[in-house]
Amino acid sequence: MPGQGTAINVVRILRVSPPARSVACRYLGAIAVGNLAWEALQLPLYTLWRTARVAYIAFAALHCWVGDMLIASVCLALAIVITGRGWPSRRYGHTAGVSVLLGVGYTIFSEWLNEHVRESWTYAAAMPRVPPFGTGLSPLLQLIAVPTNAFWWPRRAHVLARAPIQ
Repeated sequence: MPGQGTAINVVRILRVSPPARSVACRYLGAIAVGNLAWEALQLPLYTLWRTARVAYIAFAALHCWVGDMLIASVCLALAIVITGRGWPSRRYGHTAGVSVLLGVGYTIFSEWLNEHVRESWTYAAAMPRVPPFGTGLSPLLQLIAVPTNAFWWPRRAHVLARAPIQ
């Protein structure tokens, strides 16, 4: 049947090894906890903290948290594609670095787009800004600190699981 070989090849490419699945799930779990905490803590750095109702603030935080999860997932997948297969056993640090850089790049673009073009939100005066686009320091640090720490935890567990018992 024409095209069947191609479908089988796509399935082979998308197949994820049990170690990769385990590390990715641990990573995304750490991302979920870290980003939820960060989103809650940085709320006072946005004007909605003072102008919106509690229900809307909760919705906005949840919306941003889901977005953070999507960003982290896509950045990890793209980083694995860019750095080559074999993750997490090979090129773990390179993959983590590329993933964090992709997240930072997306954050700079998204913050600029949503604050200056779409005007979806505005920073409070307390939000430090990073030139040249006026990106908020808190969301930028979030997309550096949370994934960096989230990559450390599953890697440590993966290495310990593979280490010989002495």
